[in-house]
Amino acid sequence: MEWSVRDRQGQRLLPGAPSGGARAPPPSPARENGQRLYECPMCQLVCDNYPVLQEHVELHLEECSFLEGRHLSDLELAQHLQDEEDRKRREAAARQEKEDFQKLQRQYGLDGSGGYKQQSLKYMEKEVAFGKMQPSEYHRRKADMMESLAFGTDDGKTRTSGITEALCQYYQNECKDVKHVWLSTGVDHFHCSSGDKGWGCGYRNFQMLLSSLLRNSLYKDSLKGNTSIPCIPKIQSSIEDAWKEGFDPQGASHFNGRLQGTKAWIGACEIYSLLTSLSLKCQIIDFHQPTGPAGTHPRLFDWILNYYSSDKESSAKVVCTSRPPIYLQHQGHSRTIIGIEERKNKNLCLLVFDPGCSSQEMQKMFKGIDGNSLRLLRRFLGNLKHKQYQIVAIDGVLSEEEKVVQRQASQLFTAQRIP
Repeated sequence: MEWSVRDRQGQRLLPGAPSGGARAPPPSPARENGQRLYECPMCQLVCDNYPVLQEHVELHLEECSFLEGRHLSDLELAQHLQDEEDRKRREAAARQEKEDFQKLQRQYGLDGSGGYKQQSLKYMEKEVAFGKMQPSEYHRRKADMMESLAFGTDDGKTRTSGITEALCQYYQNECKDVKHVWLSTGVDHFHCSSGDKGWGCGYRNFQMLLSSLLRNSLYKDSLKGNTSIPCIPKIQSSIEDAWKEGFDPQGASHFNGRLQGTKAWIGACEIYSLLTSLSLKCQIIDFHQPTGPAGTHPRLFDWILNYYSSDKESSAKVVCTSRPPIYLQHQGHSRTIIGIEERKNKNLCLLVFDPGCSSQEMQKMFKGIDGNSLRLLRRFLGNLKHKQYQIVAIDGVLSEEEKVVQRQASQLFTAQRIP
């Protein structure tokens, strides 16, 4: 049968494609030179044979069905790829969270890698392996350490005494650019050793505080016979005892109630809990944001000046006060404030013992104190530019009733915030 299909100029019909594979309705025939012509409802073609047109339309429908199926497959593929990407992202986030948590555990000494004793032994074993220590020296030092740990006392190998007394004499006779200086009751300097390197600053600062308290009859009497400086494991044990007594349950929970045998960092809250458990009246002051230009903390300096100069002995150039030193904490490190200078230009300068400074460096000051050696101690306003600082200041002794009140208050730990 002869048939012809040709392009028809004119209006193009765009009907909706039939669904479910149904046939298209028969098109209305047209005539040309007396011959019937049939128009495809889906394109611009016409033909003169209806069965042929019907086959042509069915080809259109098959093509639409194929494209629709391919479109659905593409959607399914895109959804699958998106689901796979989401799964990989969740797994990566979970791995990163686990790695970050493990990193924090290592950073804060809670990874189960041991504490002061294990770190000390490991360090000495490396020294022997590298030929820097004789085996006989290793065994001698190990025996000394085990004896010190058994008695709970510090071995004194990182301790430097007499610096505050030397400073008092220096300010009396030298330092013409200082108008007034206030110093704590005598303080010994302690630095971190091989056994607590990287995490022991809080404990060493407590040793500094205690060395000053033991020189002051008011506080020494309240310490109930604690006449020696404890070693770090003993300090850890004492903080655990404070938790068991009911101080700072949130802090105890954070450390799972355990510090001994760990390299856990401690901060202002742990120092406060330990001091309060020893019946010492103290407070935490939180300088939670800068109060001066360029991220400085002038309100911190003013508070410390008021703390040391409250006895109104400002007429003397050098005032050796009965005040204990102040514990100073910022992110990642802590130090001990032993005094403050008021210079002739009205600027203030803190005097600070840093447990990161070795005893060899500190002992150089006995050969002669001058501006260069004082750089180890001096911290001007522009030197303290961390976002937040906390201090723990001691100011008296607690009665038993007051101690109970403070223990109750520590159930929900709060600090005085400035500003």
